Amino acid sequence: MSTDRPGFVHLSVHTEYSLVDSTVRIPALIKNVARAGMPAVALTDQSNLFAMVKFYRNALRSGVKPLIGVDAWIADPEQPAKPSRLLLMCQNETGYRNLTRLVTRSYIEGQRSGKSVIDKAWLEGATGGLIALSGGRDGDIGRSLLARRKAEARTRLEFWQAHFPGCFYLEVSRTGREGEETYLHAAVDLAARTATPLVATNDVRFLAADEFEAHEARVCIQQGHTLTDPGRPRNYSQQQYLKSPQEMAELFADIPEALENSVQIARRCSLVLELGESVLPEF
Repeated sequence: MSTDRPGFVHLSVHTEYSLVDSTVRIPALIKNVARAGMPAVALTDQSNLFAMVKFYRNALRSGVKPLIGVDAWIADPEQPAKPSRLLLMCQNETGYRNLTRLVTRSYIEGQRSGKSVIDKAWLEGATGGLIALSGGRDGDIGRSLLARRKAEARTRLEFWQAHFPGCFYLEVSRTGREGEETYLHAAVDLAARTATPLVATNDVRFLAADEFEAHEARVCIQQGHTLTDPGRPRNYSQQQYLKSPQEMAELFADIPEALENSVQIARRCSLVLELGESVLPEF
């Protein structure tokens, strides 16, 4: 993997297999990643691994390292109807097996308000081989920081660090959404005080900036709103496209280590899938 600057790997990418909030198609994603000279890219659809095989094969054919993960909903006891986010990425087969078990359990036991939610208690003994990103402003740490509850944020950070020793990162983004910059400054301060690594993502939902309106149309269909509805939720920005390493380097010129850590995480994740072979149970 090249270390030439600027170095950056997209670790937070939803595809059309997220079903609710992305227009990214896998062949086009891999083509754009390869064209931009990025050595790897992650697949982190919302609560599912439906696109994994297609993504894995397309990436390998194009000489791009495939990184497998899930953008998970995590139960928040204080807000049962509003779970927080956590990005889980597979380092190896152990991580993959743990992730599939957690996702499966979320579908079977964790259905809440139309979301497949992971209970924190399920993480006990089930985080080996996984790297976790905090979910940015939408993670439980982010919510505490935005509410100016610093002690609570630190307690939550310690919880995640205990479950993902040496494998937990505070996620930061700059896509122009409400509260994002306030959260970022608080996260940088928390990272400095606790020696926690930061990592930059762009929370990708479409490939090019001019695809934002098409993305919004998809979101409206899922939410049952019209584009012209003044009261509809506006949770996304035009900046959530597949930015080049150069664009990300300019965006995070003041926090270069957050970019470097995206490459470091890509190096740490080396899941190998054996495809094309039938695996049958022993009766």
